[in-house]
Amino acid sequence: METAEIQRRFLKFFESNGHTVVPSAPLPAIEDPNLLFINAGMVQFVPYFLGQATPPWNRATSIQKCLRTPDIDEVGKTSRHGTFFQMNGNFSFGDYFKEQAIRFAWDLSTGSVESGGLGLDGDRIWATVYLDDDESIDIWHKQIGLPLDRIVRRGQVDNMWSMGIPGPCGPCSELYYDRGPDYGPEGGPEVDEDRYLEFWNLVFMQQERGEGPAKENYEILGDLPKKNIDTGMGMERLAALLQGVDNMYEIDQVRPLIDKTSELTGRRYGVSTSHTASESHPDDVRFRIIADHVRSSLMLIGDGIVPSNEGRGYVLRRIMRRAIRAVRLLGYDKPAMPELLPVARDCMAPAYPELAEDFERISSYAYGEEEAFLSTLKHGTTILDTAVTETKREGGRTLSGAKAFELHDTYGFPIDLTLEMASEQGLQVDEDGFRQLMAEQRRRAKADAAARKTSHADLTAYWDLLSEHGPSDWRAYETLDTESRVVGLLSEGRPVPVAGAGQIVEVVLDRTPFYAESGGQHADAGVLTGSNVRAEVLDVQRPVKKLVVHQVRVLEGELVLDDQVEARVDPEWRLGARQAHSGTHVVHAALREVLGPSALQSGSFNRPGYLRLDFSWRSKLSETAKSEIEDVSNRAVREDLPVAVKYMTLPEAKEFGALALFGETYDETVRVVEIGGPWSRELCGGTHVSHASQIGPLVITGESSVGSGQRRVEAATGIEAYRYLARERDLVSQIAEELGAQRGDVIERVRALLQRSKDAERELANLQAKMTSGRAAEYAGAARQLGPVKFAGVKAPDGTKGGDVRQLATQIRSHLPDGEPGVAAVVAAAGGKASLVVAVNAAAKARHVSAAELVKAALSGRGGGNEDIAQGGGVPADQADGLLDEIARAITE
Repeated sequence: METAEIQRRFLKFFESNGHTVVPSAPLPAIEDPNLLFINAGMVQFVPYFLGQATPPWNRATSIQKCLRTPDIDEVGKTSRHGTFFQMNGNFSFGDYFKEQAIRFAWDLSTGSVESGGLGLDGDRIWATVYLDDDESIDIWHKQIGLPLDRIVRRGQVDNMWSMGIPGPCGPCSELYYDRGPDYGPEGGPEVDEDRYLEFWNLVFMQQERGEGPAKENYEILGDLPKKNIDTGMGMERLAALLQGVDNMYEIDQVRPLIDKTSELTGRRYGVSTSHTASESHPDDVRFRIIADHVRSSLMLIGDGIVPSNEGRGYVLRRIMRRAIRAVRLLGYDKPAMPELLPVARDCMAPAYPELAEDFERISSYAYGEEEAFLSTLKHGTTILDTAVTETKREGGRTLSGAKAFELHDTYGFPIDLTLEMASEQGLQVDEDGFRQLMAEQRRRAKADAAARKTSHADLTAYWDLLSEHGPSDWRAYETLDTESRVVGLLSEGRPVPVAGAGQIVEVVLDRTPFYAESGGQHADAGVLTGSNVRAEVLDVQRPVKKLVVHQVRVLEGELVLDDQVEARVDPEWRLGARQAHSGTHVVHAALREVLGPSALQSGSFNRPGYLRLDFSWRSKLSETAKSEIEDVSNRAVREDLPVAVKYMTLPEAKEFGALALFGETYDETVRVVEIGGPWSRELCGGTHVSHASQIGPLVITGESSVGSGQRRVEAATGIEAYRYLARERDLVSQIAEELGAQRGDVIERVRALLQRSKDAERELANLQAKMTSGRAAEYAGAARQLGPVKFAGVKAPDGTKGGDVRQLATQIRSHLPDGEPGVAAVVAAAGGKASLVVAVNAAAKARHVSAAELVKAALSGRGGGNEDIAQGGGVPADQADGLLDEIARAITE
């Protein structure tokens, strides 16, 4: 049974049993401060389980995309570890509980394929329950008919579920399937979890846990307001069972990637895939890394993540680079993503058709990242070669752990590549030092993550306000001022009754006109005024859905709970914000018109007078392209395109052709903003002008790279655009005045000045070369006779550049008598350090005099070059004269 069919059957079964099908949340966990990525099916439902929000349905079902990344380095070493996976879930919010959850799981698992079930053999299913959960044992045994010897009691680590942090928890019952004696010994899950494979976990969520270890010995704070059900069926594990394969790497959504890799590399997968293999062959590890990471990369980019050096983007970059490196280790040195990513698309599109529709954008990021990494490998190889040379020059045989860590952390150079290439050049690597630095980095990262982690209890004050007073009456689309009541006053997250002058507090109003920051638009500015208070609004956010929270500084008087105040948005601020946000849509549409439909927005930010927009594009924009984008944008302004707002369902919006921001979660009803009808049609919750002419002039002020395959344009709008152009005009006027030229002649005059400067530099270089040549003959004529060798030792003037030192040495060598052994040595001091260059002629080489050996003799083994010419340095400048003495001594010896 194909994975897409399993998905269809799962959702259909629960929908027919009264569950609402809820779409998967995007992989980035935008609304959960504890997570980078969604890592469980229930994450988007946590507020409902805690009773902090009222669910719109009593029963729900979903197929949730998940990503777990704590042990990326372990992926591939076994057939059980992976990053991306899908969790099939059914949920009850205070509706049914244990009995029905167990019945649903059994009926779907063992129901016949013909009737819409999954067709598993009930005689091979085992169940585990929490130690004292006699109720679940009775249901399994007396109602389902499972024999008692196939029901196992297990402790808190195995059968008490929580998120690992304060929040909902509860005992669980897990379903295991016996895969037979080929996979291990008899005895049930307690004996062997390879033979007895867990495929479904039924969590009876009824309690709230406090602080403590992730898995056990944490405090139970009490019961939840209602008993809930949260189940998770592992899609990949179930697919492996139903497709008769050993593990997730052999299912229909993954195995084709392994087969394509085998085709590209000529290597065979399965060297170590016996059921009992204790250690995988390195090639099998690489095959699995490639299959898992390419699929995960596809899903992450599909959900709006782009490669970068921080946060979610860094995780994507890391897994992509591990996959690319693994392909190269298997012997394929061409770009691999263009071969592998389409295979991943074809595997996943039956379940996620949007991947095929959006593949042009997805692939542009993936292919750009591979190009960037191949360049990094080239650059890192140069750095590694330099480090190896330095290590050898100093007589070392081991590359330091610090250098290996720098290559890994700064340049993205994999440690296995460092080990391999250092070994090829006869060096070991201080792996222990490298591992210690990596461990320190991980400790710092974990400490930082722990510092930023908040439990759902930390949002309690906001949920309490939402529960007591209901959603904020938000009027940002309708007005700039409202008469409002202070229903909540918080200081450092705790309710307070009053705030005095100078204090910064959070304020919740029953009604507000302020725009809360979202969708790339900065929050409104303004004031709250009352009979005894005046406060400045600094920021506006939505810490939980439907609740608007204002951060204010009290300027005068006291702000008191239940006060009546006038909430007033600064009209100039709002006008500028509307211009910038509509300008962002206009620039986005202009980008697509000029560059093509693949130039899609991946992020944006706008505030009054300023906008920036990130979009997928693999190369720098030409001046012509930037000019065209600016022209198209201003044409839309000049034509005064109408701006319209429409509300519709999300499927209707997609059918309507509205563009969505990747990674965002949308409600069932969405807001579509049009500028010029279909020319610009996007899902957007921001504030906008009524007609395009109100945007005012729009000037592109910058264009830059923000990562591989991603560019950023910045622009000014409205009065800020006028000011930008005025500054440019004044700058040109000042330059024209300095040049004594007309404004229109400035470019030609500057070009002429630059050419004159280049000509003067060239002439100066020629003069210096002639002077150097003249001095070279003089220095050669003063050479000393050291036995059979003519030696010309010269100290160049202080500040002589390295290239000039080398040139002087070779010119002196050329003036030494033909046929006689000759050595030219030049030292120079610059920046407090001395440098040395030695050049040897053919007659000296014939007597086994080597420039490289002479340099090493003078610099105690340091320096590099060959028999003809060599150089070195790094010693203090006051040792320069001594270097010439060391060369003379080495020649004499």
